[in-house]
Amino acid sequence: MSSRNPMRRITELESRIDYVQCDGLAAMKIIKHCHEESTSNMEVAQGALLGLVVQNRLEITNCFPFPKNDEIMEEEEYQLAVMRRLRRVNVDHFHVGWYQSADVGNFLSVSLLESQYHYQTSIEESVVVIYDTAKSGRGFLTIKAYRLTPQAIQMYKEGEFTPEALRTLKIGYENLFIEIPIIIRNSNLTNIMISELEEMIPEEQGTKYLDLGTASVLEGQLRCMMDRVDELNQEAIKFNRYQHLVIRQQQDKNRLLQKRAQENAARAAKDEPPLPDDDINKLLRPLPVPPRLNPMIVAGQISTYSQHISQFCAQSLAKLYITQSLQTAKEAKSTN
Repeated sequence: MSSRNPMRRITELESRIDYVQCDGLAAMKIIKHCHEESTSNMEVAQGALLGLVVQNRLEITNCFPFPKNDEIMEEEEYQLAVMRRLRRVNVDHFHVGWYQSADVGNFLSVSLLESQYHYQTSIEESVVVIYDTAKSGRGFLTIKAYRLTPQAIQMYKEGEFTPEALRTLKIGYENLFIEIPIIIRNSNLTNIMISELEEMIPEEQGTKYLDLGTASVLEGQLRCMMDRVDELNQEAIKFNRYQHLVIRQQQDKNRLLQKRAQENAARAAKDEPPLPDDDINKLLRPLPVPPRLNPMIVAGQISTYSQHISQFCAQSLAKLYITQSLQTAKEAKSTN
């Protein structure tokens, strides 16, 4: 999704989006597509969001998935064809962003940053909607909307990812995105139908809150965090190697400058013109600074996994203490 080009450009000033309103139909289509991709081939599901801007809210009224790489039709042609057909049947066809699936809330990546930058600089009101398949599969509906912060847009516009540039912009993984509140809107008939369906759910389906089978989930999160820590360690090794090379180059430069100063002193004693220092600067050119964008994103991923693991362990410990108290009370009652 690193090179998706939106088909509509907006030249007006950026309108303030206070919250996102998503229709229930669009939310169900996003959920269906994300779960189908996660269960079939474990790929990230992505698609386009359609809707319109009304005052201070962004309304998402429809969506459609992006074609896969193995399909014949070009992606841009596919999107244009879908929007033309929606316009013919009087359905909102304005591009207002895109959506993507995530696993345990960790969606931060270079491709997502680049894609949202292209969207937000072309369509000012656009958002990216992240749907978490893992959390939703365990009974917690997780769907969030994000926009890039002005600092992140400025960072990508300048294209400088050096430590000095990031320090000047005062940007880190904490302020790359800003979360926009999202609400799901349903019609009155839909709410009535949901209430009727809720009464049809068997009682045993809602009694799994004390499930202690959490080892697999915790193991997966710890493995992902270990992989990210290894990746961050490799980035740290690269940066330390760069610093050592810079120090060595500076020592070589100082040695050559001292030698040149001695030569110029000897030439001055002979009334000869001094030699310039330009050839030394050309010989020892500055080393390219390794970009710090990927390490910053990896650090953000580690922080996200750490927060989820902390919350998950706190909930698991609470369940354990509750079940222990129940078991103790049961044993005391049986002995009496």
